[in-house]
Amino acid sequence: MVLLDGSPLSIDDLVAVARLGAAVEMTGEARARMAPSRAVVEALESTNSVAYGVTTGFGALADRAIAPADRAALSRRVVESHAAGMGQPLDAEVVRGMLLLRARTLCAGYSGVRPVLVEAIAALLNARLVPWVPEHGSLGASGDLAPLAHATACLLGQGWTWDGSTRRGALEALAEHGLAPLTLGAREGLALINGTDGMSSVLALAVADLTDLLAAADVIAAMTIEALLGTVRAFSERAVALRPAPGQAASAANLRAMLAGSAMVASHRDSHHAVQDPYSLRCTPQVHGAARDVHGFAHDCVVRELASVVDNPMVLDGEMVSGGNFHGQALAYAADMLASICADLAAISERRLNRLLDPARSRGLPAFLTQQPGLNSGLMIAQYTAAAMVVDLRVAATPIAVHSMSTSAGQEDHVSMGFTAAMRTRRSVATLRRVLATELVAGAQALELRAPLRPGPATAAMLSSLRTRVPHLDDDRVIAGDLAEAEEWLLERGWRDALAGVAVTS
Repeated sequence: MVLLDGSPLSIDDLVAVARLGAAVEMTGEARARMAPSRAVVEALESTNSVAYGVTTGFGALADRAIAPADRAALSRRVVESHAAGMGQPLDAEVVRGMLLLRARTLCAGYSGVRPVLVEAIAALLNARLVPWVPEHGSLGASGDLAPLAHATACLLGQGWTWDGSTRRGALEALAEHGLAPLTLGAREGLALINGTDGMSSVLALAVADLTDLLAAADVIAAMTIEALLGTVRAFSERAVALRPAPGQAASAANLRAMLAGSAMVASHRDSHHAVQDPYSLRCTPQVHGAARDVHGFAHDCVVRELASVVDNPMVLDGEMVSGGNFHGQALAYAADMLASICADLAAISERRLNRLLDPARSRGLPAFLTQQPGLNSGLMIAQYTAAAMVVDLRVAATPIAVHSMSTSAGQEDHVSMGFTAAMRTRRSVATLRRVLATELVAGAQALELRAPLRPGPATAAMLSSLRTRVPHLDDDRVIAGDLAEAEEWLLERGWRDALAGVAVTS
């Protein structure tokens, strides 16, 4: 149960509701918070005072006065007109996260709306009804207007719900679950659609997934380093501490933990070949660690957003105040940075993978990790696939946050493109997982080909767990299934279960 009382939500709260289906409940404290600002809106509702979004139109139409009799209709029509998105529907977890964050902002008590709006969102979430929300339409300023309007339309009994395969009319879906469509009052339509909740939801989920993948990348790299008879000298605590970078220190500590007690590492400790490993092995903590530090910035950015009130206008000291907290530039910058680290983490992973497969550089492993190269091609084409994905990720690392477009007749003349950037990063995280899964399959194969040398306890545990899903490659077979199983194993965090007794820093 996640309680909505107006206080900040955590990334874990969002993941619990959006991905894991946790229930949501509004508290009495939230209702009390909302009452004063709603009283201000109700006092303005029947006057001719100028209050944006209450007695006026929106955007470039903010200079148009709206008659008191039309102000409830204005709330409904802003939802209808702004539900103008196109494209494929967003994943359920993104939409659920978006709704949760909108409810949280309203509970903070600055939007001037009734508690019934939050209650309707909570009921929709608890009924597991997911609005059909198309992916295109948000510019990341004035909030995620189109995505939130599509979600809000569902609350009104308009638009559609989506179960992953079938689109249904929202009114029918609400009735089936005993839910009545929401009727909006003055100000309330704009309050439901004006915020960064879409991009925040997408980016929070991406940050959560990357937290796991950054640790998994260290673990997988350790398997490769061990299989390539790499040295651990470069990962020593004293050597790494000469650069006081927290991410680098954490990554190196993970590598040391994974390679501790390895007979493979011990077998060549005094060999000339181990004087200096190639950069893709030796500099793993430097690359992975830098990615960790950038991820930390993005994490903090998302945490701030989940503690923010992102609405416009806001009720402050009894007055309606127009502000700009709906602008998602900080999130757009963070998303761009995360797309960049996805590309480079994949790039160094693919270089390690390539080295495993190349008999000229793999320190005695058979070509393409097959015992009968020539008759078998082994994992040759898996590296092609990884290389293709790296190129995709590099293209996707081009900044989006700098591509502002002027809209609403020039009134909204600088936008963040944060939703587009966040969605791009979400896809990049999934692609990075696939590249790491490919290195994982190759690293596991290589460790077994080093027999009779045995891997260390931690990497052996990884290998044993993976082998319950992906068998050793003897003769060639269709290996797309192997790669997909490894990807799913990473997604399900099977690697963490295998390392239950090994301290691995996220």
